[in-house]
Amino acid sequence: MLAQADAAELLEPLIEGMVEDPLWSTFIGRLRRRAGADYASLIFRPLHGGGPGGRLIHLASGKQSPPGIAQLYRDSLHKSDPLPYHDMEAGKVYALTDLLRAGDPQHEAYRKRLLAPSGMNILRMLRVEEASGVSAWLTLSRRKREFDAEHDALLSALAPYLRATLRSYVTLEREKTAALVANEAVRRMNFGWVTLDAEGCVLEADAYGQNMLDESKVLVRGRGNKLSARDADVERDIAAAFKAVISDPHAKPRAIVLSREPWLDMLLVRANISANATRLTPSLVAYIHSDQWSSADRCEQLGDLFELTPRQASLALALSRGMTIAEAAHELGLTLESARTYSKRIFAKMGARGQADLVRFVHRSVLTIA
Repeated sequence: MLAQADAAELLEPLIEGMVEDPLWSTFIGRLRRRAGADYASLIFRPLHGGGPGGRLIHLASGKQSPPGIAQLYRDSLHKSDPLPYHDMEAGKVYALTDLLRAGDPQHEAYRKRLLAPSGMNILRMLRVEEASGVSAWLTLSRRKREFDAEHDALLSALAPYLRATLRSYVTLEREKTAALVANEAVRRMNFGWVTLDAEGCVLEADAYGQNMLDESKVLVRGRGNKLSARDADVERDIAAAFKAVISDPHAKPRAIVLSREPWLDMLLVRANISANATRLTPSLVAYIHSDQWSSADRCEQLGDLFELTPRQASLALALSRGMTIAEAAHELGLTLESARTYSKRIFAKMGARGQADLVRFVHRSVLTIA
């Protein structure tokens, strides 16, 4: 069991070390001093089963190997490292004599070429393994004087706390990786989000949503931090959509065109985010989408992808953005009959049975991440 003084000294930096920079530097430094070690280290890979290129985290405090010796290990000596790292029993404290066999030429060479020049003549090592299979190795070493039994007991008592902390860190890393991948996909599709309370006031926003509020010529933070628009017509559309969604628990999401050139639209949906103690619970989420390409660029891309003429591509773009044929005809200066004729040719070239298919084909094409 961890002594009260050691718990007070070591547990807080062990827990806070997950978000420290460098990671766990306070914990490792305090542990080294508490054990009277010349050197202390914590080594692990955060993602279990990663390939050779996976990120190795090596955290250390104290007198490390001379640069030449460290380089020798990285270049070649690691290939003949005889320490049975993965065969070590989790939670058990090992001395160097438990890990290296006296009289074994390979083991003696490793001791002579790496450990002795690095001042690691006396050593204690502990392996912990968290629930998903990630292992970490905590090492203490000295040049002279054997560690005491109390130091073995200290490492042994730290094992369950280190295992639990490692589990939390690995979970956070995996969530962070998943979030980065998802955010990159969302970023490439030019989506952002803003959360709103029941009054329409902005609570939080991602980087893209925040940029829309700070830099956009369309959206603004109005009086009382309410989501608003610079254009009066757009402001009325937002207010009407907000009222429709907030007043009905079963309301369908409402889409609003904020700007046609450059294209900017927004989808208001009821929030499905559980309450927690760290933030206010939003009532609605506003998903904001923009097109980084001009309409002329998009028409050119549609023409290339579906072999459309410039006029057909203009009509296809308008229809893919939710306009009816009549609205698109008016927008493009076409007669309704001409627009219908063009649309039939567009559907034939794209293999679409109607406007719904056209929208689906466009928004599932590579243009969404162009």
